[in-house]
Amino acid sequence: MSIALSAVSYLLVVGAGVSVALQQVLNANLRADLGSPWWAGFVSYVVGMLAMLAVALLAPGPRLAEAVGGVGSWVTWTGGLFGALFIGTAILMVPRLGAATVLALIVVGQMLGSLAFDHVGLLGLPQQPISPTRLAGAASLILGVVLIRL
Repeated sequence: MSIALSAVSYLLVVGAGVSVALQQVLNANLRADLGSPWWAGFVSYVVGMLAMLAVALLAPGPRLAEAVGGVGSWVTWTGGLFGALFIGTAILMVPRLGAATVLALIVVGQMLGSLAFDHVGLLGLPQQPISPTRLAGAASLILGVVLIRL
């Protein structure tokens, strides 16, 4: 991959991270407007589902009936449950802890989970053993959370 393509890829991922932060603030505000974290989460999912439906219908590739066709185990269909847990927790915690702290803690959780998942090769991931360097990276994220809270 060229340096320019790598830079664009990294910037896209950073932009996705910014969008997650903005999503959490908007969802917390919607919670206040609606008076319910559960309806705010529902609205967030419906709007996201409609956006994803539009992309799926417009993008080249298999249509839903072809894509579903009995592929995968039931476990692979449960990802949305974890998304709901993420959205619900963030909606409840952003007003209490602030967006920066919530997202920093989410990143720590993602990193710790990812390290464990890689280490055991969870659900077909290639095994990548935990190393002192990887642990130092996770510790740096935890330190980052502490610094953000100061």
